Amino acid sequence: MPKKRITPRFKTQRLLGVELPGLGKSGALDRKPYPPGEHGTKRRKYSNYKLQLEEKQKVLKNYCLKEKQLRRFIRESKSGSSANWVNKLAGRLELRLDNVVFRLNFAPSIRAAKQFIGHGHILVNGKKCDISSAVLKVGDEITIRDKSLENQCYVHAKDNPRMDTPSFLTKEAKDNKEVGKVLAVPGLEEIPFAFQSGLFTEYYSIRKV
Repeated sequence: MPKKRITPRFKTQRLLGVELPGLGKSGALDRKPYPPGEHGTKRRKYSNYKLQLEEKQKVLKNYCLKEKQLRRFIRESKSGSSANWVNKLAGRLELRLDNVVFRLNFAPSIRAAKQFIGHGHILVNGKKCDISSAVLKVGDEITIRDKSLENQCYVHAKDNPRMDTPSFLTKEAKDNKEVGKVLAVPGLEEIPFAFQSGLFTEYYSIRKV
């Protein structure tokens, strides 16, 4: 029997040595907790720059962002005051509509959430929103359109929840549908993977964004 091919999402998590929930694939490190292409469990010694780069890659990959998008979010987080900007960045990333849809288990991954939103299946405060990068505010409500409740993306995610609902969100049943609501602005503590914010800050402290 031919060897099963490892998906890029598995490879990404093994390369970074951490499970990234936003990719929607779990168990990448269970059987092979070391980078692809290496034999044995000992990880290579990395320079400080390499460690900083890994933290940046974790953010890019988990939230399905491009470098240009991440830099824009960093600029917005630094505007007004640069004090503890990385905590504000975490809040903005966690409150992106695609991430909230994923964290509510309305979609099995952030990539799937982007497509779900783009196809017009999501309502924010009762109105259709097809902008996956929209940053929600405290009090915003997120629901699925009535016509989309049988969509396989949503049904699969509902029947196979990827994560527990985080503390900054709530989800309850109303009128035979699930309604999510933003309760608070999250901080670094809500990032759902091992993240060393100091290394991430160091990486961008000497680079123009």
